Amino acid sequence: MLKIAITVLLVLTISSCGFHLRGNLPLSQFPAIYVQSEAHSELAQLVSERLSQNSVQLLNSMRAEAPTIQLVSDTLERRTLSLFPSGQVAEYELIYKVGYYLIMPGTEPAFNQFELYRDYQDDPNQALAKARELDLLLSELRQQAANRIIRQLARLR
Repeated sequence: MLKIAITVLLVLTISSCGFHLRGNLPLSQFPAIYVQSEAHSELAQLVSERLSQNSVQLLNSMRAEAPTIQLVSDTLERRTLSLFPSGQVAEYELIYKVGYYLIMPGTEPAFNQFELYRDYQDDPNQALAKARELDLLLSELRQQAANRIIRQLARLR
């Protein structure tokens, strides 16, 4: 009986503090959103997936009464961090930059921009493996960028 009481007390405490499972954000204030981007944008596809997971209807065209996320740019830059004694690059810093407009009905478009950073060790002797690792890092950066855009939306009231 004591175990049941403690379990009920814990469940009530967690639910009353506003705890949400990661990935499920309260986006009920946005029943429908239009995502505008370049054709075949992987970041736009990830943002759209995150919105769908959070029960937001994706619109096929821009509407005056619905918010719009306009993805302007997502670029990857590399900066050299270290060199091998032979002069070849040993380590890069990857900088993933994202810029987007959030257009809410009846307000001016708000431009948002952020950068995500990762270190990447290069090895010219394993070029194929390192190319695959770079693709995986870029995919991870895009997922983090999509999550950050969704968190930004969830903070708006």
